[in-house]
Amino acid sequence: MTTLRIVTYNIAHGRGLRPIAGLASQRGVRAQLNKIARMLAGLKADVVCLQEIDQDSAWSGHFDHLEYLRRFARFPHAVFGVNSRRDGLFHFNYGNAILSRLPIADAENIAFGKRRVGEKGFLFAEIELGAGRILPVVNMHLHHRSRAHRLRQVERVMTYLGEIPAGQRALWAVGPVLCGDMNNPSHAERDATAALLKFVTERGGKYQLFPQNGERTYPSPLPRRTLDFVFLPPECVNASCHVVRAFLSDHRPVVVDCRLK
Repeated sequence: MTTLRIVTYNIAHGRGLRPIAGLASQRGVRAQLNKIARMLAGLKADVVCLQEIDQDSAWSGHFDHLEYLRRFARFPHAVFGVNSRRDGLFHFNYGNAILSRLPIADAENIAFGKRRVGEKGFLFAEIELGAGRILPVVNMHLHHRSRAHRLRQVERVMTYLGEIPAGQRALWAVGPVLCGDMNNPSHAERDATAALLKFVTERGGKYQLFPQNGERTYPSPLPRRTLDFVFLPPECVNASCHVVRAFLSDHRPVVVDCRLK
């Protein structure tokens, strides 16, 4: 069996607990990312799924946050999925990303729409476990206000997964691991989290949804809601989860440990 540690974390553009981006200097953003990198290195995760991470944005220092984190947290592999892109003097490029200690065999990014500002999406990656085995991972960020939007967005994720060829799926060691900032509380039975959990369970067996036991992730100083989740397929056993008490973003990181059959 193979042990695996997965982290999902919305890093809020490296702005820390500031209410909006653009209020910090490049030096301040780098200092904040240094703290995040030290935390991620200390967690010793195999795969880290990040949301609200900037590739090159005027409001967050004009530099690649993923490459910065990759180097300072010492991850050998990374992939970016930019969903919002705006050129010009006040330019920005941001979305989701994955850091990995294991090689990333392939990846594809899907934006849910075509807006230049505030667009969300999901990043699909196939991570090499060795011996020809592949770990499929979906990292997503859903709409923060509208349940109707979230349901349409997870429908897009479900359609994408359903269209992956059987020959490609045959290389997977497990069903897809899904995670990210779902932007709806876990108890919302008619929202995106429940819809996605039902879909993957019907297709691949009983999935587990983490966090459990009422652990909350947002806002980080005094969390009142659970917005950040990891969906584990049934091939992931002996699973456990904890939410990190961190104040480096308005979200708290979710850490899940498991073994792969």
